[in-house]
Amino acid sequence: MRLRDIFQITEVSAHCDLPCGVYDPAQARIEAESVKMIIQKANQSDDPDFRTRAIVIKEERSELVKHHLWVLWTDYFKPPHFEKYPQLHVLVNEATKLAGAAGTKGEFDEAKADELLAKIAEIDKIFWETKQG
Repeated sequence: MRLRDIFQITEVSAHCDLPCGVYDPAQARIEAESVKMIIQKANQSDDPDFRTRAIVIKEERSELVKHHLWVLWTDYFKPPHFEKYPQLHVLVNEATKLAGAAGTKGEFDEAKADELLAKIAEIDKIFWETKQG
């Protein structure tokens, strides 16, 4: 007797990894706000131990920003979104770079964190527009 004879196989399909309702750019924004706060606190401190801890945490949070942006980019946004918002690829790429080594992950520059938050706000605006239609 074969396994397929014992179990009934049900075909299922989905267009993304998770139910669409769970995606939200707010996850990236919250991590980016955390990065900005860490930068502010580290810049106000002369304690080398605190600054070392801040670097480690900031890099972790910056990596989470990248992760959440990539999940949106690769799992939520679909070809019709990229057709309607042709700037979306560049926008996500720029935001990811701002969260990367040349951005908040590699520097204590509060302006970089503000730039990152502005890019995430643009992605958030597009995201919610896609949820309307």
